[in-house]
Amino acid sequence: MNPHPSTARRRLALLGAAALGLAAVKAPTAWAQTAWPAGPLTLVVGFPPGGQTDFAGRVLLASLQGTLGQPVVIDNRAGVNGNLAAIDVMRARPDGYRLLVGNGSMTIAAHVNPVPGIVDPRQLTPIGVMLQSALVLAVPASSPIRTYAQFVEHVKAQSGRGTGIDYGTGGIGSLPHVTMELLRERLGGPRMNHVPYRGSSPVITDLIAGRLVATFDATSVIAPFIRSGQLRPLLVTSDRRVPAFPDVPTAAEVGLRDFTIVSFIGLYGPPGLPADIVSRANAALNTALADATVRARILERGDEPGGGPAEQLAALTTTHHRVWGEVVRVNNIRAE
Repeated sequence: MNPHPSTARRRLALLGAAALGLAAVKAPTAWAQTAWPAGPLTLVVGFPPGGQTDFAGRVLLASLQGTLGQPVVIDNRAGVNGNLAAIDVMRARPDGYRLLVGNGSMTIAAHVNPVPGIVDPRQLTPIGVMLQSALVLAVPASSPIRTYAQFVEHVKAQSGRGTGIDYGTGGIGSLPHVTMELLRERLGGPRMNHVPYRGSSPVITDLIAGRLVATFDATSVIAPFIRSGQLRPLLVTSDRRVPAFPDVPTAAEVGLRDFTIVSFIGLYGPPGLPADIVSRANAALNTALADATVRARILERGDEPGGGPAEQLAALTTTHHRVWGEVVRVNNIRAE
């Protein structure tokens, strides 16, 4: 059963508010070190090189090294939608030398995979938001669908015929997946067939080829294919237009109210990371994100620089965990 539309709207209002909201962070001081950092740091990334999460770590490396005065390296530990990396940092000594570059999919994973061993990101120590991105609803450039209104008309028509549309995402329980399911709720529950892939690249390939009707994905993932004329964007899920694509309307502008959804990537430490280390790491992150070259590289991809206090990442993590947990439950989304 689909929830009342006002319920879905309340969920999205929470997500939008979390991007700006603050929450308390508890950070024990048992491991406090006045000399931190006194050696190299490792940023553990749960995805292969080349993706959005990996980019978030690498774009900040030079600036972080300059600010902290120590080498900073990336350790890619891909697997289980980022969970292998999260487990690695969960088990790390809380001394600030092994940190996690984690994305918002962690807030969904525990709901989709209700088994031991899946990390609840609320147990990690938030340090700061690295970057944020709207999602883009996109169709092939060859599609006759040119607007969101035409997309809705097509979805309902195909559902009425008993077939439904095929849409693809980078995996079961991914942010694009739960976002499309939330959109399906808002449209009254028409038939829409989810086709899960292993990552975004094969989704894009099949979408361009016309084997799928649509997908949601982060702006930076979709951007190269919009620029090349292979995909057509219908809307962005931010509360304002994306600077990289000022002609693409927001969800609110096309009549989809209270549909602000943010894909975020944050820097986390192990449980129990001391407050003084959190403060220093957060300051270094904010310094890196203020660098003009770093900001330009992030913006040209279609993402937006993060920054702000550690509490902002705590708020995003907590709110997304709660909201997406309800979407997973209502739509009975489970890992295969």
